[in-house]
Amino acid sequence: MNLIAHNKLITFNQKILISAGLDDFSSNSVTLGLCEASLRGVDSHGIRLLPHYVESAISGRKNPKPFFQFTKKFPALGALDADNAFGHAAGMKAIEHCIEMADELGMGAVAVSNSSHAGSMASMALKAAREGYIALAFTHADSLLLSHNGKRPYFGTNPVCAAVPRKEQEPFCLDMATSMISWNKLMVYKSKGVELPENIAVDSNGYPTCYPEEATCLLPAGSYKGYGLASMVEVLCGIFTGMNFGRNIPGMYTAPMNRPRCLGQFYMVMKADGCLEQKQFLERMQEMTDQVRREPAQDGEKVMLPGDPEIEESKKRLKKGIPIDDDTLLEFESLSEKFNVPLLLIDS
Repeated sequence: MNLIAHNKLITFNQKILISAGLDDFSSNSVTLGLCEASLRGVDSHGIRLLPHYVESAISGRKNPKPFFQFTKKFPALGALDADNAFGHAAGMKAIEHCIEMADELGMGAVAVSNSSHAGSMASMALKAAREGYIALAFTHADSLLLSHNGKRPYFGTNPVCAAVPRKEQEPFCLDMATSMISWNKLMVYKSKGVELPENIAVDSNGYPTCYPEEATCLLPAGSYKGYGLASMVEVLCGIFTGMNFGRNIPGMYTAPMNRPRCLGQFYMVMKADGCLEQKQFLERMQEMTDQVRREPAQDGEKVMLPGDPEIEESKKRLKKGIPIDDDTLLEFESLSEKFNVPLLLIDS
């Protein structure tokens, strides 16, 4: 197995992105997002996206050096024109503005326009939660979610994310697509040549398939409920922001790489001490966490909260290294040679 230490991965990602033309804020944001996703075991949204992101910067889909414009019509609600920035950079900038408003007003929300693929929304929400705030994060995507009672997709996988601080170091974090899996996770199955679990995806005729190469869209999580959540995210990120929505959103992998995708994001940050003292809130959040983890479990299993598997995987990967699949390794070696940036793997 190909393994790389987390700190070496950060260095490699950052140098590659800077070589591709990204400014410091953008390279730092994207590096954090990709490397943290891989550290937490969310490989679908981790370092495997680096080659695609580099190509998008060089080809013109994303602006490597954006000029952010932040405006406010109301005290606790702002709008960020991201100037076609990388999604991670737009999200991190939005969270900064949310925190500023929350410090003054108790909460703050920012709608992002002219953005791009934001990767794992947990990276942005966790930034606020680790500083003691409650954070909600949303983004939308191109049509990949089979419509309820429909024959084709209209909404994207449109993820929802919530991060909440507690006494222990890592916050509670729910980060999920509104589909059964994300499209990028399906791409991981495809790259590994592994069949999909049942009732995950459908083919061009709308019939369930276990073959990732046949899949044209994904089934919503919880049937019409996941579909309903996806529609809510579309309102916040597409309609509210003035961006493309539904079937008008260019595909991440199918649209020309010189064509901006004009995506939206939406963030809300709240002070955790709005009703209770901060210390009391953190203690109660921790008490719930501990109680849930002590709940009776099935044989060989344990009851977990959202984010617990990622926390456990992070500890393992910090010690052993982060895996890189063979296809991604080949692309990394090509980037290493192209930009003269050493790729330092852990010796097997």
